[in-house]
Amino acid sequence: MCCMSVLTRDEAQNRAQLLDVRHYTIDLDLTRGDETFDSRTAIRFTVRDGQDATDTFVELKPAELRSATLDGQPLDPRTLDGNRLPLKNLAPGEHELRVDAAMRYSRTGEGMHRFTDPTDGETYVYTQLFLDDVQRVYAAFDQPDLKAVFDLTVKAPEGWTVLANSVTEHTGGVWKAAPTPPISTYLVAVAAGPWHSVRTEHRGLPFGIHCRRSLAPFLEADADEILGVTRACFDRYHEKFAEPYPFDSYDQAFVPEFNAGAMENPGLVTFRDEFVYRSAVTDTERQTRAMVIAHEMAHMWFGDLVTLKWWDDIWLNESFAEYMGYQTTAEATRFTDTWTDFGITRKSWGYDADQRPSTHPVAPEAVPDTASALLNFDGISYAKGASALRQLVAWLGEKDFLAGINTHFARHRFGNATLADFIDSLVAATDRDVHAWADAWLRTTGVDTLVPELRAQDGNWHLAVRHRGSPATPPGPAGNHDARTRPHRITVGLYDHDLHDARRLTPRDRLETDVPADGDTTLGAAGPRPALVVLNDGDLTYAKIRFDDTSFRTVRAALSGLPDPLTRAVVWNALRDAVRDGELPPTAYLETARAHLPHETDLAVVQGVLSFAATRIADRYARPDQRPAALATLTDLCRDLIRRTEDGDHPGLRLIAVRHFIDAAAHPHAIAAWLAEGTVPGGPELDPELRWRILTRLAVLGAVDEAAIAAELENDPSATGQEGAARCRAALPDADAKAAAWQAMFTRDDLSNYLFTATAQGFWQPEQADLVRPYVPRFYQDAVALAARRGPAIAEAAGQYAFPAHAVDPDTLRLGEECLRDADPTPALRRKLVDQLDDLARALRLRKA
Repeated sequence: MCCMSVLTRDEAQNRAQLLDVRHYTIDLDLTRGDETFDSRTAIRFTVRDGQDATDTFVELKPAELRSATLDGQPLDPRTLDGNRLPLKNLAPGEHELRVDAAMRYSRTGEGMHRFTDPTDGETYVYTQLFLDDVQRVYAAFDQPDLKAVFDLTVKAPEGWTVLANSVTEHTGGVWKAAPTPPISTYLVAVAAGPWHSVRTEHRGLPFGIHCRRSLAPFLEADADEILGVTRACFDRYHEKFAEPYPFDSYDQAFVPEFNAGAMENPGLVTFRDEFVYRSAVTDTERQTRAMVIAHEMAHMWFGDLVTLKWWDDIWLNESFAEYMGYQTTAEATRFTDTWTDFGITRKSWGYDADQRPSTHPVAPEAVPDTASALLNFDGISYAKGASALRQLVAWLGEKDFLAGINTHFARHRFGNATLADFIDSLVAATDRDVHAWADAWLRTTGVDTLVPELRAQDGNWHLAVRHRGSPATPPGPAGNHDARTRPHRITVGLYDHDLHDARRLTPRDRLETDVPADGDTTLGAAGPRPALVVLNDGDLTYAKIRFDDTSFRTVRAALSGLPDPLTRAVVWNALRDAVRDGELPPTAYLETARAHLPHETDLAVVQGVLSFAATRIADRYARPDQRPAALATLTDLCRDLIRRTEDGDHPGLRLIAVRHFIDAAAHPHAIAAWLAEGTVPGGPELDPELRWRILTRLAVLGAVDEAAIAAELENDPSATGQEGAARCRAALPDADAKAAAWQAMFTRDDLSNYLFTATAQGFWQPEQADLVRPYVPRFYQDAVALAARRGPAIAEAAGQYAFPAHAVDPDTLRLGEECLRDADPTPALRRKLVDQLDDLARALRLRKA
């Protein structure tokens, strides 16, 4: 069974008052075999004066605890209780704890993950220690406000390179890292293996990028771009921040089977190695990689230099880095339209999360333990929090915002801080009431809705902006949710039809206004009423918007004629929200997409609209009898985009259209011909990603068999090839294939996190509803047992990818509600099920409308 011990906030506060942790010496031996590694830790700490002899504990999750000594006296390893080794009768003064243990490698992306590359047989390991997976690697007083200096040595196999938080030196088979400044336990990092590295220097610091050897040609092809973005962001942050970069080097390692997008380890950022592109990608995908680079670098200051005191302030890390990632990428690199991508992709993540029973404030007041904290890494902490900061900058002004940030860094460098500390730093830079702003924006839940009411009279027009709070939501894990509204600083865009082309819209004016928290606002001007009024034009606030009747007719007729892609993203988001809220029929959204997307030029908009149309409307909101028509609309739309891009001038747009055409194909003939020819007529040639995508769809349609999958895997035996084969095999419309996939996911427990996800992605297919129907009730029972055995990462994957989302019917909802009530799922799985069942209930309502 997976160890589920958690640290409570009260326990952390008591331990922080008791201890001052000074120094860790960690020795790791990675030469002990495939299953375990050795971990020896020495911790120097002080019990503060004024304390009587007292007790505390250190955390670790060993395969074997060989020995432990406190101040030279042996401790009984048998006293280890779960993940806690008790330390008793500690007197005030200095102490030293030594722990010798064997630790297990992970295959789930938690702790010390071990991966063998199927391409060449080379092995790599890396740490992912967030949030409490430190204990899988070394013994620690594991909480973010007990910072210390870390000395690390690693014994590694011959031919390996060891990367760490600081510069490493190799002597006699052992790698030694320079001592770190004071950092939190979860930020310690190691990545070891026969890395391919590209090294350079910038502003006197060593920079490096690293990947597995089998990806070397692809990293080399993009090295100039990756390092160029890194240098540009580094320089831009030094223009924004008075505090210089606080560590001795900056390495970026692209590692296999990584659960997150990246992790902000000081001096050694780890990224999922899908960011080393081995197949064609769009410029928007390159922009996303640049944004993630900028996001993680922002953490070097906000998160690493100054770290949260407890996990209730995780937004201080993630919201800030999210905002800075998009803003700095737009300012410092060639990717200047990042906020369009944020608006159409990330922001909807926040809107959706904020309308579920599991919603919580950006800065929740109650995060009682580490298990609760882990659930808050969601669209609220990232997308809503970044939106709130963008609104704060619009309201406060960037100069005062940055002044407050720099005050914060100066006050708390190499220490810990809270929301109150952050607000106090902003208050020092402005005369605005930041406390009231924080109370309205950071302590509340839900999404406001701004509704325009227009009237024309006597040659003038008048606009009233009505301000609605969120409808009441059922109380969830965060407690009762109120429907308070919050103040908004917005721009109102006014547009008229072009006199020469009715399909185009021309800007008349942009009006800035404040919408108060407790009421509406009015605007007006002389002249005829605009053809279109767009509230929140420029997307500076976080709110759903609606259209008046005239504006809605204009949107349906001329959306693609809006000149600014960010405005178009705001409009598409409004249509998306209206569909989800039952105010716009899903068919109307598809019709609008069919009419306007063939004329769209922004890649993020095209991708965002097609994704919502496919994964939500066609797969969930459309009834089974409506799905063929929805798929036909999508394939017709994509065919138009493919024809429009035959001249080769828009390869990214063409690639998006080809991908979505494959995914929506209801008949195998066209895509089977592409696979046989190795190319789409007129391009692109099929790279591994497109070949596996086609093969997956053909498997769903029953147009390939195991022999074809095995042949493709022989041609592409890489890690992504293995994942593609697992996805295809699970997608076959065959009872034996489904049984084998189910056993692999829920019984064998030997699938890595990525192979589990790939198998789950292939298993449920709307076209195969009758075949997989018996597995729907099995999911709940088997997922609960799996989550208990394999831990949070697999629990989250099971809840996200292995959930029968296609089964939009009352029985699926009833079974899920019974599971939540009676089966006691782990916190990670419970959160995923709450969200999935809320989405399922929404889909049921929309199907009945």
